[in-house]
Amino acid sequence: MEVLEEKEEEDQREEEGLKALEMTDDLQDLEGKVSVEQACVPSNVLDFDWSSIDTSQLPSSYKTNSLKEKKLLQVAAHFFQQYTHLCPDRKPLFLHPPNECGVEKFVSTTLRPTLLPYPELYHWDGCASFVSDYLTMEPLKCPITPPSSLYSPTTILKYQRGNCFDFSVLLCSMLIGAGYDAYCVHGYATHEMCTLDESLALCPLLRKPQEVPKEGMKKSNKYRVKPPPDLQSKFELQQEAKKKAETEAAQKRKETEEQVKGVEKPKRDPLRGLRVHAWVLVLAGKREVPEAFFINPFTGNSHSTTDEHFLGIESVWNHRNYWVNMQDCCNGCKDVIFDLSDPIRWEMMLSASNKPLQLLPDAEEEKELCDSELDDVQEKQEEDTSFDMPPSWVAPVHISPREFETRCSQGKKVILYKKARLEKWAPYLNGNGLVKRLTVYADPDCAEVVEVKEWFKNREDMLDTREINKQTQLTRDCFSPGHLLALKAHTYTRLEPEADHTMEFYHEARVDGLQKRVAKAEEMTECFVGREDFLHLRHVCFGKRGKPVPLAGARADVNIVQIKECFHRNLEKPADEDVAERIFLISEESIHLTYHLKDKYITASKKDFFKVAENDMKANEAIMTPEMCITYQAGSSERDEKLLHLYKLLQELTEEEKQLKQHIQQSEAEVLQLLKTRESEEAAVTLGVSVYDTERNGKRRQEDEAMKKKMEDEPLGQEEQDLDYLAPFLIQIGYRATLTKGQALRVRDDCLTHLKQHFVAKANIIQARLEKAVEELQKKDQWFRENQKELSAAEEKDYFTHCSETMFHIRILQLRLNREKQTAPQKYLALEEKLCKDPRLAEHLSHT
Repeated sequence: MEVLEEKEEEDQREEEGLKALEMTDDLQDLEGKVSVEQACVPSNVLDFDWSSIDTSQLPSSYKTNSLKEKKLLQVAAHFFQQYTHLCPDRKPLFLHPPNECGVEKFVSTTLRPTLLPYPELYHWDGCASFVSDYLTMEPLKCPITPPSSLYSPTTILKYQRGNCFDFSVLLCSMLIGAGYDAYCVHGYATHEMCTLDESLALCPLLRKPQEVPKEGMKKSNKYRVKPPPDLQSKFELQQEAKKKAETEAAQKRKETEEQVKGVEKPKRDPLRGLRVHAWVLVLAGKREVPEAFFINPFTGNSHSTTDEHFLGIESVWNHRNYWVNMQDCCNGCKDVIFDLSDPIRWEMMLSASNKPLQLLPDAEEEKELCDSELDDVQEKQEEDTSFDMPPSWVAPVHISPREFETRCSQGKKVILYKKARLEKWAPYLNGNGLVKRLTVYADPDCAEVVEVKEWFKNREDMLDTREINKQTQLTRDCFSPGHLLALKAHTYTRLEPEADHTMEFYHEARVDGLQKRVAKAEEMTECFVGREDFLHLRHVCFGKRGKPVPLAGARADVNIVQIKECFHRNLEKPADEDVAERIFLISEESIHLTYHLKDKYITASKKDFFKVAENDMKANEAIMTPEMCITYQAGSSERDEKLLHLYKLLQELTEEEKQLKQHIQQSEAEVLQLLKTRESEEAAVTLGVSVYDTERNGKRRQEDEAMKKKMEDEPLGQEEQDLDYLAPFLIQIGYRATLTKGQALRVRDDCLTHLKQHFVAKANIIQARLEKAVEELQKKDQWFRENQKELSAAEEKDYFTHCSETMFHIRILQLRLNREKQTAPQKYLALEEKLCKDPRLAEHLSHT
């Protein structure tokens, strides 16, 4: 009964809301609420005046329409008339809003397919992330109507702000340029998506991938004893479990219902289903897209076409056509089929066929129209359908490397999620190299901090990420390869020797193969990888430490109590001679060896050595009694080891014990050195700058400017001044003071022939390089077609990057070849004229 009453109340509320929306006064009130909804938007966005932008420097295509564009507007007007006649109850279409210059432009021509020269923008996720970070969101002036204008992507990029339609047009232009089958969508969405309210959404960085449980194969054992039969009724057990589960669920529901209602669930939206939103649709097919999906341009996240946040679609368009959705959206977009070639589900404005657009007037109007008027209408429709979309009126989209790097407006962006806060900065904006910070809270009010994770870039100490647990005060620093001490990760509470430290290293960059070291006050554990002696673990226990030593390399007198080492199996030795574990009990003056297990044995061979006291060693160093070594040989032993062999082994172990003490002291010193290095790195953080970044690299910029100035101011060298282009040819004829007419003609012909041969050789070299590049591109393309189903995302990205670089190289070679062909005749005539004016040849060549 309570559920039915709640449903009736909700139905009454919806009916009241719809009735209120039908009244103009209430609509004005709802539009007046926009200012309240925009309270979450930064003030600098709301205060921006688009009417004050400078449009005087824009190209003429922004201010006027070409003949083809005017024809397109007529086709759109005719299409709109048919649409309003056939669908009088639907909202007006978003067809040709005015641009920044007040000129009406069709929405398809506002798209400018663009491929920018940045590898990150070759994929949809990179494009979506860039647009969401680069632009600042502006809400629609009226949440239930489309915008009154649509600006060009170049203007939107210039001022770095826009509404959902501006975001979608820019993102769709980039995706089409990257080869995706992308479309702009005009539709309806939820309040959270339209206003970029992610306070109830989980941060994408906190989402864990779902682990698919592996169902193990149950092996049946026919010799297993069967359990006694269960004589209880399974139906009664199921009913009891069901009642128990219902009672527990009801209790939990009562306890948490009030809290969940106030915090987790969004408030009821009176404009649900009426809020206008624009997003991007990517269809399957191109760029190996398996199935269609949506992209929310505000966040850059992908969504399924059945996502409940998308409530309906009015129309979609790309740079070639415009489609109107004729499907029912009562269930949102769950039942929408995105087959744009289906004329029943999607009405196309510019049809590729010669069939006229459908026009179904009423019976009375059909009687009034005469045959001639119907013929005129059909002729116009046929002309309209055969019309092609004109090219985009938008200027080429350009993003400088500095703008691409800066990304966020003013270099910073803050996003609020459910119990989380994400901050982004441009590189080099913060002195410590911080580019991203995620703060996780324990409560919805974001008062108690649980964890902080930070990302860094361009640091000289190669620090990559830092995770700080505020509850345990535990900090974990992760480093990229290249640290001075080959450090990979460092976990600590404070940078002091007395605290606990866990250090991970890039073992490939270390001679000793150290992978991990856990240093505590009472013990130290080291893990190794790839050592020749097969050592993989060393554990050291310390006693009470003495007073700190002022010398570098030790924090206090090292009091070692026990050293334990573990080794992997060495197949070159027998198992009962290959040590698996050895323990040096220094305080007890004993050494314990444990060997690896032999095949088909469950016990391992052991040897325990007990060293003689120092006083006895001074009296007689060669003492070795059977009581000093206890051995256990797994299996039957053919012979017992002699005392001499055991004595030599004890001597070797004693010497290794001394070396181990030195290694441990070195490890202690290395820990201190690493802590000092980390303290100095954190005290004075330095950021690395590429030699190609002349804007930030002041030294390189000064060198380039000095070299450029030197080249401009420096006169031609003596060698260049004395260069004689006729010298090689004059030497061949034995030139002295004067030349005969025959010699002059010969010199001229030889010089011109040499120049011609030089042009031909240069063109041949460029042509050979061009053919080689084209052949390489064809082979790479053939390889991709053969293996495209097996390639990963990274390999596919490398392929497109390589292809773009190769195509750019081919274009450069083509330009060079064309330039050589164009300039060769001019250079030839210039040299011929120069030879005629040369004083050594002018006497004989002036009249020829």
